Amino acid sequence: MREITVKSATALTSVQKAKLEGALSQGDEVFYYIVSDDVIGGLSITDGSRVLDYTAERKSTIIKARAEELAKRALKDGIKVTEIPELIKKKLAELAKEALEGEATRRGIPVEKGKDYVPVDGKLKWEHISHIGGTPLMEECGRVVSVQDGVVHIEGLNKASYGELITIARTGYALVMKLAENEVGAIILDGADSVEYGDIAFSTGKIIEVPVGEELLGRVVDPLGNILDGGMPLLFTNFGKIEDAAPRIIDRGKVNEPLSTGILAIDSMIPIGKGQRELIIGDRQTGKTAIAIDTIINQKGKGTVCVYVAIGQRMGAVASLVKTLSDNGALAYTVIVLAAASDNAPLQYIAPYSGTAIAEYFMKNGKDVLIVYDDLTKHAAAYRTVSLLLKRPSGREAFPGDIFYIHSRLLERAAKLSQKLGGGSLTALPIIETQAGDISAYIPTNVISITDGQIYLENELFKSGQRPAVNVGLSVSRVGGSAQTKIMRKLSSTMRLDIAHYRELQIFAQFGSTLDHNTKETLEYGAKICEAIKQNEYEPLSLPEEGLYLFAIVNRYLKYTPINRVKAFLKDYYSYVLANARPLYDRIRDTGDLTAADSDELRKLTETFVEGYE
Repeated sequence: MREITVKSATALTSVQKAKLEGALSQGDEVFYYIVSDDVIGGLSITDGSRVLDYTAERKSTIIKARAEELAKRALKDGIKVTEIPELIKKKLAELAKEALEGEATRRGIPVEKGKDYVPVDGKLKWEHISHIGGTPLMEECGRVVSVQDGVVHIEGLNKASYGELITIARTGYALVMKLAENEVGAIILDGADSVEYGDIAFSTGKIIEVPVGEELLGRVVDPLGNILDGGMPLLFTNFGKIEDAAPRIIDRGKVNEPLSTGILAIDSMIPIGKGQRELIIGDRQTGKTAIAIDTIINQKGKGTVCVYVAIGQRMGAVASLVKTLSDNGALAYTVIVLAAASDNAPLQYIAPYSGTAIAEYFMKNGKDVLIVYDDLTKHAAAYRTVSLLLKRPSGREAFPGDIFYIHSRLLERAAKLSQKLGGGSLTALPIIETQAGDISAYIPTNVISITDGQIYLENELFKSGQRPAVNVGLSVSRVGGSAQTKIMRKLSSTMRLDIAHYRELQIFAQFGSTLDHNTKETLEYGAKICEAIKQNEYEPLSLPEEGLYLFAIVNRYLKYTPINRVKAFLKDYYSYVLANARPLYDRIRDTGDLTAADSDELRKLTETFVEGYE
């Protein structure tokens, strides 16, 4: 037996009820009549899977949606803002008239051109009603049967698709994440507080999109594109799908251009290339975010657009980050996507996908883009929350079975496009937080297997004062020298081995009472190398600075400098070369190379500096 619910602004008379039941009855219905303050005017009729909406609210919603669509189209076509209202009125009038004429034709009513008309009253069946007054009235619908922590279960919506955007109670949006035999599960993206048991949900037939474009540079937005920084609202004309296919292999180019971080320890031993996915991994408070922010600051003046996605972060921490970027002149080319710790799990789940959609817009327009996901550990936890609320079976550590897939389909979108497609690139720096340095845990091993290398930050090194606390033994870049400038490739080949040898000897030296001369020398110079690659936050080095520092380090010009004078020595050495060999400095900066002749010139210059240095 079908249950048909009629909701109206005022009580229907017995005559109206009789006419309505006569029009819709097929012999097995039970009618329920509800007078609701939520209905502004008119009435709505639903049988649980379909709805006929005659309410004034629905008509205004449709008109508003069409008006917004026309406004976006008008701006994209270059029409003046002042002309848009009249254009909208004209277009909506045409749509309404077209719909009325179509309805009249279906009902067999003669239409006189140029004249308005009203469809005659008659016995209405579900299949007869499609448009009245230009407003679609018959839609697939479902009813909310449970809602909890931003996750909703809906009976009905039999034609819904996975990933489809649906509306609930006309006020909120949700994303379909589960399809079952008699219900669908969805995550609420907007208006979660207003969704209640019994609310009607409607299909939209659309895949979720977020606004993209140059307008977002320098702004802080949420995963739906809403402005969070208190600045002027924006009117967008470009939108991107948050879930999109990764570039095909044939559409990708070689990862052979360096994306400099300005951090000597990374650019020399763990280089990052444009289009690469390099994981930053380590315990809490070991400088993971600092490396990402230094990399963003170092892109100033290089034409690289940056997107920083904050997942589950404190609002205060993000505000401090925005100030840091602003003070260093980096906010102008950066978009910040924020799903704060106070936001629900669904928003935290879609945040990295929204950020990637924004980044892909610039990549597809031929630009180099850097995106930071801070961090994917919290993203995995948000997805676990959503999955458990959707009643999916859990696996290891209560994570769902597709936890690997959600990160792989995200990170695979990072790529270097071929020149045929504009040559743009998207470089990803995902961040993973470990517990007690355990990189063999479930989520860390998943992401390590997806990325092209990892920068491992060690807690003990951080506490000992080594900043950045990079463990060169466990860190690797699978792109390697292909992502380095020529000068870095020539000079950094032995440094990783020197540091690894020093770390190994350092451990054994703790148990030995006497050490031979060579071992002592190795330990002393290894300590100086570690001192030389220490670097303060938000002070990235330029390419010539990194090149000159490396030249002094690998050629052992620090041998006779006390360890507490190493940093001062390198700064004075850089200033000396800049003042006495400016043409050489300019060649290093412009070519990124150190020829044999330039190397000989620099060697003589360095020896002169070392002899006279106190």
